[in-house]
Amino acid sequence: MRGRKLLYSGDPRTRPMKDRVREAVFNLVGPEVAGKHAIDLFAGTGALGLEALSRGAARATFIEQHFPTAALIRQNAAQLGVADRCDVLPANTFIWARRPTAGDDRPWVVFCSPPFAFYSDRQAEMLALVEGLLERAPPGSTFVIEADEKFDSALLPEAEAWDIREYPPAVVAVYRKAMRPMPPGT
Repeated sequence: MRGRKLLYSGDPRTRPMKDRVREAVFNLVGPEVAGKHAIDLFAGTGALGLEALSRGAARATFIEQHFPTAALIRQNAAQLGVADRCDVLPANTFIWARRPTAGDDRPWVVFCSPPFAFYSDRQAEMLALVEGLLERAPPGSTFVIEADEKFDSALLPEAEAWDIREYPPAVVAVYRKAMRPMPPGT
């Protein structure tokens, strides 16, 4: 799907990840997305989940509260020929994340790129969101969080395990949940 343009409303509530940051993210995690379930929180244009599908993710779930923007994600998925592998949920990410996850046990690749102000204005909710999803994620899952330089990444659960990269003004944090150890004798 390289080079294909996505529909974008221009709505100021949607802040697409800058192209250079998205490219850096996929340089870091690109090979890891193959076969995983991509979860694009605060999806906006859906660029992260759609990119994951183009790199071999098995499915993608997009959580976007703004109904017209969620409709654009559906249009983008249809235009790219991947609508059959997408679930677009017009929902509040914080509420959605508290629900039990259903489906197969395949590892996730979670993209969390909310409005940067959420990391200060809704800090407790953001940290609870990340912690709750980390706990429930299948082993082998990958988490990618985009914030700005004002966010203190030391607040993240298991802070020392995150790979922190700076792409001013963005800061990207990547966490890889370990696979389950193999039982003895297997």
